[in-house]
Amino acid sequence: MDLTSAAQAWREDGFVILPGFIPPEELKPAVGELDLLFPSAEGFHDATDARRGRFIGDQFAGIDYFPFASVEISLLAVNHRILALAERLLEDDDIRMSGAEAWAKYAGASDYDQDLHRDYPGHTLLVPSTAPGFRQLEMFVYLADVPEELGPAHLVPRMHTADLPAVPARYLRPGLESTSRFEGAGGSPQLYEAEVSAAGTAGTVVAFEIGTVHRGTAMTAPRGARFTMHLNFRPSVAQWGQRRGWAYSAVREDWSTFVERATPRQLQAFGFPPPGHPYWTPETLAGMALRYPGLDLTPWRRLG
Repeated sequence: MDLTSAAQAWREDGFVILPGFIPPEELKPAVGELDLLFPSAEGFHDATDARRGRFIGDQFAGIDYFPFASVEISLLAVNHRILALAERLLEDDDIRMSGAEAWAKYAGASDYDQDLHRDYPGHTLLVPSTAPGFRQLEMFVYLADVPEELGPAHLVPRMHTADLPAVPARYLRPGLESTSRFEGAGGSPQLYEAEVSAAGTAGTVVAFEIGTVHRGTAMTAPRGARFTMHLNFRPSVAQWGQRRGWAYSAVREDWSTFVERATPRQLQAFGFPPPGHPYWTPETLAGMALRYPGLDLTPWRRLG
């Protein structure tokens, strides 16, 4: 699917599934460093990896936050294809990455079968907007195959959800009782009947809006493991769209390693001013050379 068709599907349905969007040769360096973050399927299920215990009992325990121990996985989060897709879907060439997570799940480690929900309460101070210039984007990037038995996301097309009010944001299945005003009891069976599976091969990208109704599903494959990334983007002007504050992580050596390998375009997604911006002066360039001694500052030395 070309980017124009992807953007149309995303606007109409609230999501688009792009099989094999990241080609194998661009995925391979990141996949080759997965063991820096997570146990392999064998290491987890055979209990030979000392990190195994971390992943048991909590479906979110398998999340690592950017910057990752693997610089190749960090660079994949701002792969040129991902940035081009985000710019096209958001209809903006000045986008910001507001969150990036790598996520490992292992069959039997936890219950990964979720209720249908919308992510917006944890991604914006406001509520979702479908107006151009104010949309926010999430992506799942598959680092390995995610067939149905490995718990892919299921998503509900907008035609079934367009009239839903902003609250509740979670739609509980029958038999479950609401514990907050953000949870809607009653089962909403019509939403579950309208689910579309996002099962796909390695390199697949699932792009969806923060207001799209979706859920994670159960992992049923014996000895199964699932490795993905979860990325968040917003237009630069949508400052209410928040997930992570990057300066909080910028004291880590993993961050410096990433910055020194990244391109100006990739760094701009995190808020670095682009080359030619008035921020770049002899003073700031000298300081950057000290903070990131391995970063080639040539592009930014072309002062505006």
